[in-house]
Amino acid sequence: MAFGTDIHMEKADAGSIRGEQESIAVGCWFTSRGDTSLQLLKYQDEEGQIHTIRHIHVMSREEKHYNGIPTLEYICRIEEGGYEAEIKLLFFLEEHRWAMVKQTGKGAAGG
Repeated sequence: MAFGTDIHMEKADAGSIRGEQESIAVGCWFTSRGDTSLQLLKYQDEEGQIHTIRHIHVMSREEKHYNGIPTLEYICRIEEGGYEAEIKLLFFLEEHRWAMVKQTGKGAAGG
């Protein structure tokens, strides 16, 4: 009887990204261990005005695969114009591209 000892462990795919993605610019530092430290983000609103957010608190970071695409997902609390909001930021590892997932009814940053 043969038993498989070569266990191939792959993270489960998270499926499709839920919510509307908005391309953003993120300024971050990389530590000596390769961890990211988010310093600021910029996004453009519907009227074309560019907003800069410097108060970013990363609550969690998780490696995910959305439809097979390796992604870092950040859940953050931000402060903008006296309002706080919880947002989701995605970093697409292969494309080196950031996106913010718009969540309706959340206040700042696209809500």
